[in-house]
Amino acid sequence: MGDDAEILHAIDEDAVTLAVWQRPSPLPGPELGDFPAIRFASNMRSVAHGIADALAALPPQDWHHRLAADVQHLAQLYGALTGDDRVEVRIERVTGNGCWKFHADYVALRLITTYCGRATQWLPHGASDDTAPHALSTGDVGLFKGRERAGDRAIIHRSPPIAGSGEDRLLLVIDAPWPEDDA
Repeated sequence: MGDDAEILHAIDEDAVTLAVWQRPSPLPGPELGDFPAIRFASNMRSVAHGIADALAALPPQDWHHRLAADVQHLAQLYGALTGDDRVEVRIERVTGNGCWKFHADYVALRLITTYCGRATQWLPHGASDDTAPHALSTGDVGLFKGRERAGDRAIIHRSPPIAGSGEDRLLLVIDAPWPEDDA
Protein backbone atom coordinates (compact mmCIF):
# COMPACT_ATOMS: atom_id res chain seq x y z
CA MET A 1 0.00 0.00 0.00
CA GLY A 2 1.22 3.47 -0.79
CA ASP A 3 0.12 6.96 -1.77
CA ASP A 4 1.80 6.96 -5.19
CA ALA A 5 0.70 5.06 -8.30
CA GLU A 6 4.19 3.50 -8.49
CA ILE A 7 3.12 1.14 -5.68
CA LEU A 8 1.07 -0.78 -8.26
CA HIS A 9 4.32 -2.13 -9.75
CA ALA A 10 4.72 -4.22 -6.57
CA ILE A 11 2.17 -6.62 -8.09
CA ASP A 12 5.05 -8.09 -10.10
CA GLU A 13 6.59 -9.51 -6.91
CA ASP A 14 5.72 -13.17 -6.38
CA ALA A 15 4.60 -12.68 -2.77
CA VAL A 16 2.28 -9.74 -3.59
CA THR A 17 -1.31 -10.57 -4.56
CA LEU A 18 -2.82 -7.11 -3.97
CA ALA A 19 -1.20 -3.72 -4.57
CA VAL A 20 -3.12 -0.65 -3.38
CA TRP A 21 -2.63 2.96 -4.44
CA GLN A 22 -4.24 4.93 -1.64
CA ARG A 23 -5.81 8.10 -3.00
CA PRO A 24 -8.96 10.16 -2.46
CA SER A 25 -11.78 9.74 -4.94
CA PRO A 26 -11.46 12.17 -7.85
CA LEU A 27 -15.26 12.53 -7.93
CA PRO A 28 -17.21 14.80 -5.55
CA GLY A 29 -19.85 12.31 -4.35
CA PRO A 30 -21.92 12.37 -7.54
CA GLU A 31 -25.66 11.88 -7.80
CA LEU A 32 -25.95 8.54 -9.61
CA GLY A 33 -29.73 8.44 -10.21
CA ASP A 34 -29.88 7.08 -13.77
CA PHE A 35 -26.22 6.20 -14.27
CA PRO A 36 -26.07 3.46 -16.93
CA ALA A 37 -24.05 0.27 -16.75
CA ILE A 38 -21.05 0.79 -19.01
CA ARG A 39 -19.00 -2.03 -20.48
CA PHE A 40 -16.74 -1.99 -23.51
CA ALA A 41 -13.37 -3.15 -24.82
CA SER A 42 -11.11 -0.47 -26.21
CA ASN A 43 -7.58 0.42 -27.18
CA MET A 44 -5.83 2.68 -24.67
CA ARG A 45 -6.27 5.86 -26.71
CA SER A 46 -10.07 5.55 -26.87
CA VAL A 47 -11.11 4.77 -23.30
CA ALA A 48 -12.19 8.34 -22.43
CA HIS A 49 -14.16 8.53 -25.69
CA GLY A 50 -15.95 5.28 -24.81
CA ILE A 51 -16.98 6.72 -21.44
CA ALA A 52 -18.12 9.99 -23.04
CA ASP A 53 -20.17 8.09 -25.63
CA ALA A 54 -21.81 5.96 -22.93
CA LEU A 55 -22.75 9.06 -20.92
CA ALA A 56 -23.89 11.17 -23.91
CA ALA A 57 -27.58 10.35 -23.37
CA LEU A 58 -27.52 11.67 -19.78
CA PRO A 59 -27.84 15.31 -18.77
CA PRO A 60 -24.22 16.56 -18.64
CA GLN A 61 -22.61 16.67 -15.21
CA ASP A 62 -19.32 18.36 -14.29
CA TRP A 63 -17.96 15.08 -12.94
CA HIS A 64 -18.51 13.13 -16.19
CA HIS A 65 -15.34 14.61 -17.69
CA ARG A 66 -13.35 13.85 -14.50
CA LEU A 67 -14.62 10.28 -14.55
CA ALA A 68 -13.62 9.78 -18.21
CA ALA A 69 -10.17 11.30 -17.61
CA ASP A 70 -9.55 9.17 -14.51
CA VAL A 71 -10.64 5.94 -16.21
CA GLN A 72 -8.39 6.80 -19.16
CA HIS A 73 -5.47 7.33 -16.76
CA LEU A 74 -6.14 4.08 -14.87
CA ALA A 75 -6.48 2.13 -18.13
CA GLN A 76 -3.09 3.43 -19.23
CA LEU A 77 -1.56 2.42 -15.88
CA TYR A 78 -3.11 -1.05 -16.24
CA GLY A 79 -1.78 -1.33 -19.80
CA ALA A 80 1.71 -0.29 -18.71
CA LEU A 81 1.68 -2.97 -16.00
CA THR A 82 0.27 -5.76 -18.15
CA GLY A 83 1.71 -4.92 -21.56
CA ASP A 84 -1.81 -4.95 -23.04
CA ASP A 85 -2.77 -2.24 -25.53
CA ARG A 86 -6.48 -3.02 -25.15
CA VAL A 87 -8.60 -3.22 -22.01
CA GLU A 88 -12.11 -4.09 -20.99
CA VAL A 89 -13.75 -1.34 -18.95
CA ARG A 90 -16.77 -1.86 -16.72
CA ILE A 91 -18.37 0.94 -14.70
CA GLU A 92 -21.54 0.29 -12.79
CA ARG A 93 -23.79 1.76 -10.19
CA VAL A 94 -24.23 -0.88 -7.49
CA THR A 95 -27.22 -0.66 -5.16
CA GLY A 96 -27.47 -4.25 -3.97
CA ASN A 97 -25.37 -7.24 -3.03
CA GLY A 98 -23.64 -7.93 -6.34
CA CYS A 99 -20.56 -10.15 -5.88
CA TRP A 100 -21.03 -10.21 -2.08
CA LYS A 101 -19.56 -13.69 -1.56
CA PHE A 102 -15.81 -13.94 -1.07
CA HIS A 103 -14.16 -15.26 -4.23
CA ALA A 104 -11.06 -15.11 -6.42
CA ASP A 105 -11.39 -13.95 -10.02
CA TYR A 106 -10.34 -16.08 -13.02
CA VAL A 107 -8.20 -13.31 -14.53
CA ALA A 108 -4.49 -12.54 -14.44
CA LEU A 109 -4.84 -9.00 -13.03
CA ARG A 110 -7.90 -6.89 -12.24
CA LEU A 111 -7.87 -3.20 -11.41
CA ILE A 112 -10.71 -2.06 -9.15
CA THR A 113 -11.65 1.32 -7.72
CA THR A 114 -14.83 2.55 -6.06
CA TYR A 115 -15.55 6.21 -6.81
CA CYS A 116 -18.30 6.54 -4.22
CA GLY A 117 -19.75 4.28 -1.56
CA ARG A 118 -18.14 1.44 0.35
CA ALA A 119 -15.21 -0.16 -1.44
CA THR A 120 -14.07 -3.73 -2.11
CA GLN A 121 -13.24 -5.96 0.86
CA TRP A 122 -10.58 -8.67 0.94
CA LEU A 123 -9.23 -11.37 3.22
CA PRO A 124 -5.58 -11.88 4.11
CA HIS A 125 -3.99 -15.21 3.13
CA GLY A 126 -4.80 -17.98 5.55
CA ALA A 127 -7.88 -16.21 6.91
CA SER A 128 -10.33 -18.30 8.90
CA ASP A 129 -14.13 -18.10 8.70
CA ASP A 130 -14.22 -15.57 11.54
CA THR A 131 -11.52 -13.24 10.14
CA ALA A 132 -12.79 -9.69 9.73
CA PRO A 133 -12.28 -8.48 6.15
CA HIS A 134 -9.99 -5.61 5.22
CA ALA A 135 -11.35 -2.95 2.86
CA LEU A 136 -10.12 -0.49 0.32
CA SER A 137 -11.19 3.10 0.92
CA THR A 138 -13.29 5.04 -1.54
CA GLY A 139 -10.95 6.22 -4.30
CA ASP A 140 -8.22 3.65 -3.62
CA VAL A 141 -6.99 1.75 -6.68
CA GLY A 142 -6.50 -1.96 -6.06
CA LEU A 143 -4.61 -4.22 -8.44
CA PHE A 144 -5.70 -7.80 -7.68
CA LYS A 145 -3.91 -10.95 -8.81
CA GLY A 146 -6.41 -13.52 -10.02
CA ARG A 147 -6.24 -17.27 -10.42
CA GLU A 148 -4.62 -17.11 -13.89
CA ARG A 149 -1.52 -15.49 -12.40
CA ALA A 150 -1.52 -16.56 -8.75
CA GLY A 151 -3.36 -19.90 -8.77
CA ASP A 152 -4.50 -20.86 -5.26
CA ARG A 153 -2.84 -17.71 -3.87
CA ALA A 154 -5.20 -15.38 -5.77
CA ILE A 155 -6.60 -12.58 -3.63
CA ILE A 156 -9.97 -13.43 -2.06
CA HIS A 157 -12.35 -10.46 -2.14
CA ARG A 158 -15.96 -9.30 -2.43
CA SER A 159 -18.19 -6.30 -2.86
CA PRO A 160 -19.48 -5.14 0.51
CA PRO A 161 -23.10 -6.23 1.04
CA ILE A 162 -25.26 -3.07 0.90
CA ALA A 163 -28.76 -4.32 -0.03
CA GLY A 164 -31.42 -2.42 1.87
CA SER A 165 -28.99 0.23 3.12
CA GLY A 166 -29.95 2.88 0.55
CA GLU A 167 -26.28 3.17 -0.41
CA ASP A 168 -24.99 3.60 -3.94
CA ARG A 169 -21.56 2.55 -5.13
CA LEU A 170 -19.89 3.60 -8.35
CA LEU A 171 -17.47 0.81 -9.25
CA LEU A 172 -14.81 0.64 -11.96
CA VAL A 173 -13.23 -2.64 -13.07
CA ILE A 174 -10.49 -2.84 -15.71
CA ASP A 175 -9.40 -6.20 -17.13
CA ALA A 176 -7.64 -7.55 -20.17
CA PRO A 177 -10.31 -7.89 -22.88
CA TRP A 178 -11.99 -11.24 -23.42
CA PRO A 179 -10.79 -12.94 -26.62
CA GLU A 180 -14.12 -12.47 -28.41
CA ASP A 181 -13.85 -8.69 -27.86
CA ASP A 182 -10.72 -8.60 -30.01
CA ALA A 183 -12.40 -10.06 -33.09
